[in-house]
Amino acid sequence: MLGLDNAGKTTILYKLKLGKTSKTAPTVGFNVETVKHKNVSFAVWDCGGQERIRPLWRHYFTGTNALIYVVDSSDKDHLEESKKELMRVINDKELANCLLIVLANKQDVPDAVKPKDIIEQFDMNSLSGEHVWSVIPTIAIDGTGLAETLSWISSHSK
Repeated sequence: MLGLDNAGKTTILYKLKLGKTSKTAPTVGFNVETVKHKNVSFAVWDCGGQERIRPLWRHYFTGTNALIYVVDSSDKDHLEESKKELMRVINDKELANCLLIVLANKQDVPDAVKPKDIIEQFDMNSLSGEHVWSVIPTIAIDGTGLAETLSWISSHSK
């Protein structure tokens, strides 16, 4: 699971794992947990999103079946940066055949960018020949969209 810092990755990870919201701090390095959903186990790697850590992301790509990329939909000032990072990583040869699911997180914040606008601004349709992808609206703190995310990955996995 990747995304810029403060997008909600760690909150999502522990909401999936524990079913509740936990106090989090900025991730330096990574967190990894096994998450179960409908008799399927997922090993979820939550990698820190600070700019100085992003070059290390590629070390976690080998064996990735699905990339969950979390976008802070309430932070319009960083959407272009988030798009650039997503396009940089999704074009890595190690991720050539992985599923891509973009979580438009923080949908509870007034004026958050909607999934249809993320699709347009991130030019997601340009990936259609290379990746099976989806954009799902989420609210990490109450779990909205998270079960749908795992169900989508399960139903599209080989």
